[in-house]
Amino acid sequence: MHNTNLQRLAEEATLTEQRAKMVERQLKQRGIKDERVLDVMLRVPRHRFLPRELWSLAYCDHPLPIGEGQTISQPYIVGLMSEALRLTGNEKILEIGTGSGYQTAILSELGGQVFTIEGVSSLAQNAKRRLVELGYRNIKFYIGDGTIGRSEEAPFDRIIATGSVPLLPPSLCRQMAEKGIMVIPVGERALQKLLRVSFVGKSVIQQVLCQCSFVPLVGKEGWPKDTQDRLLDSPWG
Repeated sequence: MHNTNLQRLAEEATLTEQRAKMVERQLKQRGIKDERVLDVMLRVPRHRFLPRELWSLAYCDHPLPIGEGQTISQPYIVGLMSEALRLTGNEKILEIGTGSGYQTAILSELGGQVFTIEGVSSLAQNAKRRLVELGYRNIKFYIGDGTIGRSEEAPFDRIIATGSVPLLPPSLCRQMAEKGIMVIPVGERALQKLLRVSFVGKSVIQQVLCQCSFVPLVGKEGWPKDTQDRLLDSPWG
Protein backbone atom coordinates (compact mmCIF):
# COMPACT_ATOMS: atom_id res chain seq x y z
CA MET A 1 0.00 0.00 0.00
CA HIS A 2 2.82 2.39 0.85
CA ASN A 3 4.49 1.81 -2.52
CA THR A 4 1.17 2.30 -4.31
CA ASN A 5 0.68 5.69 -2.64
CA LEU A 6 4.20 6.74 -3.57
CA GLN A 7 3.56 5.73 -7.17
CA ARG A 8 0.38 7.79 -7.27
CA LEU A 9 2.14 10.82 -5.80
CA ALA A 10 4.94 10.47 -8.34
CA GLU A 11 2.45 10.18 -11.18
CA GLU A 12 0.54 13.27 -10.04
CA ALA A 13 3.80 15.22 -9.76
CA THR A 14 4.72 14.23 -13.31
CA LEU A 15 1.31 15.22 -14.65
CA THR A 16 1.47 18.56 -12.83
CA GLU A 17 4.85 19.24 -14.41
CA GLN A 18 3.51 18.30 -17.84
CA ARG A 19 0.55 20.64 -17.33
CA ALA A 20 2.88 23.54 -16.51
CA LYS A 21 4.87 22.84 -19.69
CA MET A 22 1.63 22.72 -21.67
CA VAL A 23 0.66 26.19 -20.47
CA GLU A 24 4.12 27.63 -21.16
CA ARG A 25 4.81 26.05 -24.55
CA GLN A 26 1.39 25.51 -26.09
CA LEU A 27 -0.47 28.53 -24.76
CA LYS A 28 1.87 31.38 -23.78
CA GLN A 29 4.32 30.85 -26.63
CA ARG A 30 1.44 30.81 -29.14
CA GLY A 31 -0.01 34.09 -27.97
CA ILE A 32 -2.59 33.27 -25.29
CA LYS A 33 -2.29 36.24 -22.94
CA ASP A 34 -5.39 36.20 -20.72
CA GLU A 35 -3.94 35.56 -17.25
CA ARG A 36 -7.21 34.13 -15.96
CA VAL A 37 -7.30 31.55 -18.77
CA LEU A 38 -3.65 30.64 -18.22
CA ASP A 39 -4.15 30.28 -14.49
CA VAL A 40 -7.23 28.09 -14.82
CA MET A 41 -5.63 25.82 -17.42
CA LEU A 42 -2.62 25.47 -15.12
CA ARG A 43 -4.90 24.26 -12.32
CA VAL A 44 -7.58 22.12 -14.00
CA PRO A 45 -6.38 18.47 -14.22
CA ARG A 46 -6.98 17.73 -17.92
CA HIS A 47 -6.00 14.08 -17.44
CA ARG A 48 -9.01 13.53 -15.19
CA PHE A 49 -11.26 14.05 -18.22
CA LEU A 50 -9.68 11.20 -20.18
CA PRO A 51 -9.71 7.41 -19.92
CA ARG A 52 -7.04 6.22 -17.47
CA GLU A 53 -4.97 4.65 -20.26
CA LEU A 54 -4.59 8.06 -21.95
CA TRP A 55 -3.38 10.04 -18.93
CA SER A 56 0.21 9.99 -20.18
CA LEU A 57 -0.97 11.83 -23.34
CA ALA A 58 -3.23 14.33 -21.57
CA TYR A 59 -0.93 17.34 -22.03
CA CYS A 60 0.23 16.59 -25.57
CA ASP A 61 -0.34 19.09 -28.37
CA HIS A 62 -3.26 17.38 -30.12
CA PRO A 63 -6.86 16.25 -29.56
CA LEU A 64 -7.59 12.84 -28.03
CA PRO A 65 -10.48 10.39 -28.41
CA ILE A 66 -13.07 10.16 -25.63
CA GLY A 67 -15.39 7.59 -27.23
CA GLU A 68 -18.54 7.79 -29.37
CA GLY A 69 -16.54 9.34 -32.22
CA GLN A 70 -15.85 12.48 -30.13
CA THR A 71 -12.65 14.14 -28.96
CA ILE A 72 -11.23 16.35 -26.24
CA SER A 73 -9.85 19.39 -28.07
CA GLN A 74 -6.18 20.28 -28.40
CA PRO A 75 -5.16 22.38 -25.34
CA TYR A 76 -4.29 25.41 -27.50
CA ILE A 77 -7.77 25.41 -29.05
CA VAL A 78 -9.36 25.26 -25.58
CA GLY A 79 -7.21 28.20 -24.52
CA LEU A 80 -7.92 30.18 -27.68
CA MET A 81 -11.69 29.69 -27.48
CA SER A 82 -11.76 30.48 -23.76
CA GLU A 83 -9.76 33.67 -24.26
CA ALA A 84 -11.95 34.70 -27.21
CA LEU A 85 -15.03 34.69 -24.97
CA ARG A 86 -13.54 37.56 -22.93
CA LEU A 87 -14.97 36.29 -19.66
CA THR A 88 -14.83 38.48 -16.56
CA GLY A 89 -16.46 36.13 -14.03
CA ASN A 90 -20.18 36.89 -14.00
CA GLU A 91 -21.36 35.75 -17.42
CA LYS A 92 -24.17 33.32 -18.17
CA ILE A 93 -22.66 30.81 -20.59
CA LEU A 94 -24.19 28.22 -22.90
CA GLU A 95 -21.85 25.43 -24.01
CA ILE A 96 -22.87 23.30 -26.99
CA GLY A 97 -21.19 19.90 -26.74
CA THR A 98 -20.21 18.90 -23.21
CA GLY A 99 -17.96 16.09 -24.45
CA SER A 100 -15.47 15.09 -21.76
CA GLY A 101 -16.39 18.08 -19.59
CA TYR A 102 -12.91 19.63 -19.72
CA GLN A 103 -13.96 22.82 -21.54
CA THR A 104 -16.98 22.92 -19.22
CA ALA A 105 -14.67 22.98 -16.20
CA ILE A 106 -12.65 25.85 -17.69
CA LEU A 107 -15.85 27.82 -18.34
CA SER A 108 -17.13 27.09 -14.84
CA GLU A 109 -14.03 28.68 -13.31
CA LEU A 110 -13.95 31.65 -15.67
CA GLY A 111 -17.64 32.57 -15.82
CA GLY A 112 -20.70 32.77 -13.60
CA GLN A 113 -23.26 30.10 -14.55
CA VAL A 114 -22.71 27.41 -17.19
CA PHE A 115 -25.47 25.60 -19.09
CA THR A 116 -24.06 22.71 -21.11
CA ILE A 117 -25.83 20.51 -23.68
CA GLU A 118 -24.58 17.14 -24.97
CA GLY A 119 -26.27 15.00 -27.60
CA VAL A 120 -24.68 11.71 -26.52
CA SER A 121 -26.18 10.48 -23.25
CA SER A 122 -23.17 8.39 -22.13
CA LEU A 123 -20.77 11.31 -22.60
CA ALA A 124 -23.09 13.69 -20.75
CA GLN A 125 -23.43 11.33 -17.78
CA ASN A 126 -19.68 10.68 -17.56
CA ALA A 127 -18.88 14.39 -17.78
CA LYS A 128 -21.39 15.25 -15.05
CA ARG A 129 -19.95 12.57 -12.76
CA ARG A 130 -16.39 13.88 -13.26
CA LEU A 131 -17.33 17.50 -12.74
CA VAL A 132 -19.36 16.78 -9.60
CA GLU A 133 -16.47 14.70 -8.21
CA LEU A 134 -14.13 17.63 -8.85
CA GLY A 135 -16.42 19.96 -6.92
CA TYR A 136 -18.04 22.07 -9.65
CA ARG A 137 -21.44 23.40 -8.64
CA ASN A 138 -22.30 26.22 -11.07
CA ILE A 139 -23.12 23.94 -14.02
CA LYS A 140 -26.50 22.75 -15.31
CA PHE A 141 -26.43 19.68 -17.56
CA TYR A 142 -28.78 18.85 -20.42
CA ILE A 143 -29.00 16.05 -22.98
CA GLY A 144 -30.40 17.03 -26.36
CA ASP A 145 -29.90 18.94 -29.60
CA GLY A 146 -27.41 21.68 -28.82
CA THR A 147 -27.78 23.32 -32.23
CA ILE A 148 -31.13 24.78 -31.15
CA GLY A 149 -29.73 25.95 -27.82
CA ARG A 150 -31.77 26.28 -24.66
CA SER A 151 -34.44 28.94 -25.18
CA GLU A 152 -35.87 28.35 -21.69
CA GLU A 153 -32.67 29.73 -20.16
CA ALA A 154 -31.95 32.50 -22.70
CA PRO A 155 -30.57 35.07 -23.14
CA PHE A 156 -26.93 34.08 -22.75
CA ASP A 157 -23.97 36.44 -22.42
CA ARG A 158 -21.71 33.90 -24.09
CA ILE A 159 -22.20 30.83 -26.28
CA ILE A 160 -19.42 28.40 -27.18
CA ALA A 161 -19.71 25.41 -29.50
CA THR A 162 -17.19 22.57 -29.30
CA GLY A 163 -18.32 21.03 -32.60
CA SER A 164 -18.71 22.40 -36.11
CA VAL A 165 -21.78 23.64 -37.96
CA PRO A 166 -22.23 24.42 -41.67
CA LEU A 167 -23.85 27.80 -40.92
CA LEU A 168 -24.48 29.94 -37.85
CA PRO A 169 -27.54 28.38 -36.15
CA PRO A 170 -30.39 30.94 -36.12
CA SER A 171 -31.67 29.66 -32.77
CA LEU A 172 -28.34 30.31 -31.07
CA CYS A 173 -28.18 33.80 -32.55
CA ARG A 174 -31.65 34.59 -31.20
CA GLN A 175 -30.59 33.44 -27.72
CA MET A 176 -27.67 35.88 -27.46
CA ALA A 177 -27.82 38.77 -25.02
CA GLU A 178 -27.04 42.33 -26.05
CA LYS A 179 -23.25 42.70 -26.42
CA GLY A 180 -22.94 38.92 -26.25
CA ILE A 181 -20.15 36.85 -27.81
CA MET A 182 -20.38 33.48 -29.55
CA VAL A 183 -17.32 31.35 -30.41
CA ILE A 184 -18.09 28.62 -32.93
CA PRO A 185 -16.44 26.66 -35.78
CA VAL A 186 -18.33 27.18 -39.06
CA GLY A 187 -17.65 25.75 -42.50
CA GLU A 188 -17.21 22.53 -44.43
CA ARG A 189 -17.18 19.07 -42.87
CA ALA A 190 -13.38 18.66 -43.04
CA LEU A 191 -12.24 22.25 -42.42
CA GLN A 192 -13.85 25.22 -40.70
CA LYS A 193 -13.15 28.76 -39.59
CA LEU A 194 -13.23 29.36 -35.86
CA LEU A 195 -15.35 32.50 -35.48
CA ARG A 196 -15.86 35.00 -32.70
CA VAL A 197 -19.28 36.51 -33.35
CA SER A 198 -20.15 39.71 -31.48
CA PHE A 199 -23.77 40.88 -31.15
CA VAL A 200 -24.10 44.65 -30.78
CA GLY A 201 -27.58 46.04 -31.29
CA LYS A 202 -28.75 44.77 -34.67
CA SER A 203 -25.17 44.29 -35.85
CA VAL A 204 -23.45 40.90 -36.01
CA ILE A 205 -19.66 41.20 -36.28
CA GLN A 206 -17.66 38.12 -37.26
CA GLN A 207 -13.92 37.71 -36.66
CA VAL A 208 -11.96 34.68 -37.91
CA LEU A 209 -9.65 33.38 -35.18
CA CYS A 210 -8.08 30.49 -37.12
CA GLN A 211 -8.79 27.55 -39.36
CA CYS A 212 -9.74 24.38 -37.53
CA SER A 213 -11.23 20.91 -37.86
CA PHE A 214 -13.87 19.96 -35.28
CA VAL A 215 -16.17 16.97 -35.03
CA PRO A 216 -19.65 17.85 -36.34
CA LEU A 217 -22.54 19.10 -34.24
CA VAL A 218 -25.42 16.87 -35.27
CA GLY A 219 -28.87 18.43 -35.01
CA LYS A 220 -31.71 20.39 -36.51
CA GLU A 221 -29.52 23.44 -37.23
CA GLY A 222 -26.23 21.56 -37.58
CA TRP A 223 -25.19 18.49 -39.55
CA PRO A 224 -27.54 15.60 -40.46
CA LYS A 225 -27.42 12.48 -38.31
CA ASP A 226 -25.76 10.31 -40.98
CA THR A 227 -22.71 12.60 -40.77
CA GLN A 228 -22.11 11.40 -37.21
CA ASP A 229 -22.87 7.78 -38.06
CA ARG A 230 -20.09 7.76 -40.66
CA LEU A 231 -17.62 9.11 -38.11
CA LEU A 232 -18.00 6.34 -35.55
CA ASP A 233 -15.46 4.17 -37.35
CA SER A 234 -12.75 6.75 -36.67
CA PRO A 235 -11.46 7.10 -33.08
CA TRP A 236 -10.26 10.64 -33.83
CA GLY A 237 -13.59 12.01 -35.07
